[in-house]
Amino acid sequence: MNLSEVKKVPGCALCEGDGGVLVWAGAQFRLIRAEEPGFPAFYRVVWADHVAEFSDLSTADRALCMEAVALCERTLRSELRPEKINLAALGNMVPHLHWHVVARFEDDSHFPAPLWAAPLRERDTAHEAALARRLPAVDAALATRFSAAFAQAALPF
Repeated sequence: MNLSEVKKVPGCALCEGDGGVLVWAGAQFRLIRAEEPGFPAFYRVVWADHVAEFSDLSTADRALCMEAVALCERTLRSELRPEKINLAALGNMVPHLHWHVVARFEDDSHFPAPLWAAPLRERDTAHEAALARRLPAVDAALATRFSAAFAQAALPF
């Protein structure tokens, strides 16, 4: 069986659910805002088919996936002005292709270390709350830009 024919795998968290707050959905991928404590501006581009590795995608699908990751990054940069954007496609815990796109700020508990490292300072819950209040507008900007860029791939909500 071709990997691109595999749609859902029982027990896979990203096959059985959105994986967070659904921001935009298309036939080939969706964009969600993850609910990661301490990191409110944590998004994921989740490939629709259950494939484990980036190299499982066709050349065209890899380009499409990375364009989605880049559009998410550009939007977070313009809307939130973070110090850095982290990109990662680890998939060790959930072997379903997804890219992490995380806006990072100097006052986050782990900065400049990876968010999976030990914290370097206490969480600034006031900053996190202020950032979280801005996220509905960020989600709306992301949805608008994704719909414009990937109009043929969009699914109706």
